[in-house]
Amino acid sequence: MTDQPKISLRGVHKSFGPKHVLSGVDLDVGRGESVVIIGGSGTGKSVMLKCVLGLLTPDSGSIRIDGEETVRARSADRDRLLHKFGMLFQSAALFDSMRVWQNVAFGLIQGKGMARDQAKKIAFQKLAQVGLTPEVAELRPAELSGGMQKRVGLARAIATDPEIIFFDEPTTGLDPIMADVINDLIKSSVKDLGATALSITHDIASARKIADRIAMIHEGRIIWDGPVSDLDNSGNPFVDQFINGRADGPIEMQVLRP
Repeated sequence: MTDQPKISLRGVHKSFGPKHVLSGVDLDVGRGESVVIIGGSGTGKSVMLKCVLGLLTPDSGSIRIDGEETVRARSADRDRLLHKFGMLFQSAALFDSMRVWQNVAFGLIQGKGMARDQAKKIAFQKLAQVGLTPEVAELRPAELSGGMQKRVGLARAIATDPEIIFFDEPTTGLDPIMADVINDLIKSSVKDLGATALSITHDIASARKIADRIAMIHEGRIIWDGPVSDLDNSGNPFVDQFINGRADGPIEMQVLRP
């Protein structure tokens, strides 16, 4: 048994020209833990996630997965680490030209070199886990509702039995009931896999449901981090303003007035 975090960020900085997006992010995510990052638009949530995934390279700082440094790692080492990840994208990001089961099986066939028949069988199993029938598996993404597309995206995220799953705004664009269905599926899927989860969301109801711990990012730094049970009594005015959706507070929104 080890106390080593599954994911560890220390002093992570990222700028785009003169704009400083990440200004020294420090965050640990424990093994089997579900951590949700909250914060307003433009505060660095998505950039932080992309840095962990290796889609962006930080200007400075350290990002470790299972204790292994990933910043500027060799391509072979990064590819090996990426096999630990599953991802549910904000818009589901399904391939329109493929049938549903082919979308779910994509990582198995292309990433793991699995035989097509075996990958199809696993895809049907994963779709069943998120409540979708074999009939749905043969449809195209365009034939699905937004909620069904999210379910397919989740099935694809868990298809390879990943050790780490990232969720990017998993309930965006869904009605409250379907959003709660997706939250329940996320929670059960992560638990069944014993996976570590890192999510970003504006949806406080979703954060409360899927998180063990919540961290708030503001102006490129983590300004509060604690168990979800402490969210309403954080003692942090930025957190309090954000979770209650108040216009007045330390977070100032730039609004153009006529």
